Amino acid sequence: MPIKVAVIGAGGIGRTHAGVYRSDNLSELVAFCDIDKTRADAAAAQFNVPAYYSVADLLKNEKLEAVSVCTAGMENGGHHFEPVMQCLEAGLDVLCEKPISNNIVEARQMVAKAKGKGVRFGINLNHRFTPPAAKAKEWVLEGKLGDLLLCNMTMWIGNPNESSPWFHIRALHPHSLDIMRFYCGPAKKVHAFFNRSPKADGPNGKRVCWSNVQVNILFANQVVGHLTGSYDANPAHNLERCEVMGTNGRFVLDNCFEELTLYPRQSQELTVVRNSIMGGLTGFGDTFPRRIHRWLEQVNEGARPDQIEASGADGLAVQEIIEASIQSWENNCVVDLPE
Repeated sequence: MPIKVAVIGAGGIGRTHAGVYRSDNLSELVAFCDIDKTRADAAAAQFNVPAYYSVADLLKNEKLEAVSVCTAGMENGGHHFEPVMQCLEAGLDVLCEKPISNNIVEARQMVAKAKGKGVRFGINLNHRFTPPAAKAKEWVLEGKLGDLLLCNMTMWIGNPNESSPWFHIRALHPHSLDIMRFYCGPAKKVHAFFNRSPKADGPNGKRVCWSNVQVNILFANQVVGHLTGSYDANPAHNLERCEVMGTNGRFVLDNCFEELTLYPRQSQELTVVRNSIMGGLTGFGDTFPRRIHRWLEQVNEGARPDQIEASGADGLAVQEIIEASIQSWENNCVVDLPE
């Protein structure tokens, strides 16, 4: 039987989730919920489902099995906490948009609540679900790279948002840091530097947002990682590249889904996997159906909460790195991450 799902948050991302649920044969979209009545009504009319204006009313009137929490708020995660906690308390499986929360204390509480209730909690860290990203993971697990040594991650996009000083790292880099953890495992230590691009209408001629960052990471397995992030790129030339090197070779994953190349250490023969072979994704929008379908598969199969891919715990782990990066910059120090 299809899983009965509601979407909380009727903005653009919420409608994207709803479209996936509507088209996936593993789910049945049954309702929209948003505190903005106009927005909730418009989304509900678009998908021909009831509209609710509070999570309490939604839970009271609909027999649900799972929800997507697609609210936004400060730094795109400020409104996640309350609806997630309400739904977890009700015993529902929850897929939450990234970031899990822009407040690390609330993020920890969300993960603890899901564990205490024994329910599935996932985060929409969708970049790891592309076929080339999965193939690169296979190469790591198969030992094609040998013992891992280094990881370089780059994510440069154009975004003029100035909503807060830390919007760039908190809202964007859950994706890039999750990819790094996907291949290299838990992080242990963090050291970071930030700067702001010059901008005429910002204070002192600079952006409000810390729009560029360099993060050094020591992983628990002694892999040394580096993230370069920016909101100051040309939007027509967005860049997402991950390179992982080991004792037997390295791979380069270009733009998450476009091309994957394996460079063996002892051979000149390369393995190149292009997107057209791996599933024909046309853009980052195509990552949503892949991630949400995998979430539905795991819920439908009765996967244990600790087996959920891109779980709440994964979402919390990348936010811990983000908060450690901020702390490192503010205090000019290396920060140890929680074990």
